Amino acid sequence: MTETLLNTNMHDIHDIQLIRQKYVDNTAHLSTHPKSLNELIELLYEAFATNDVNIDYVHTIMNNYKGNVKEWAPFLKFQPNKYTRNLVDAGNGKFNLMILCWAESQGSSIHDHTNSHCFMKCIQGTLVETKYAWPKDGGENTETPMEIISRTELKDGKVAYINDSIGLHRVENPSHTDTAVTLHLYVPPYSHCSVFDERTGRTKEAHVTFYSINGLLTTSE
Repeated sequence: MTETLLNTNMHDIHDIQLIRQKYVDNTAHLSTHPKSLNELIELLYEAFATNDVNIDYVHTIMNNYKGNVKEWAPFLKFQPNKYTRNLVDAGNGKFNLMILCWAESQGSSIHDHTNSHCFMKCIQGTLVETKYAWPKDGGENTETPMEIISRTELKDGKVAYINDSIGLHRVENPSHTDTAVTLHLYVPPYSHCSVFDERTGRTKEAHVTFYSINGLLTTSE
């Protein structure tokens, strides 16, 4: 599946075919099996060299990347009161790669992705992803519990994908004794999102920040 990062409307089938062909020409030589975190980053830069992004290719390299704890060590930073977002690479303005650290029983709010693609690979432990349908707009004073679409267990090595057309989600570490770590890729990056109340469907805007950048703690947390 090939998508463009540009906000353009393309109704001409011939133009779409040309775009897809250009993507194939630009990425046919790329590896699909990154052997290290650095190689994964290099492949992402090459994949995002143009505005035409093949989601299937990105999913493939995220899935095939194995890595090891030594590579992730600079970004493994846990907090007792909330999960942490640790920036690994800011990309070329078209993506962010980060590691999220989940202490025991920690979880996110229900949230959207501000029209971005979200790839999430479990690299340590087990997570539970719950997907929700968008709240139905029943008027300003209407409060309706949110509808669960699916609940999936993400074990070590598994990759999940979501965008706003699929729905909303919440991610949780269900273990009371073990931590968990995930590798996230957001295309394009975003600095805010909407969070939702599961009981009422009401929403508010949330600003997203990093606990660390390139292994160094930030002052925004």
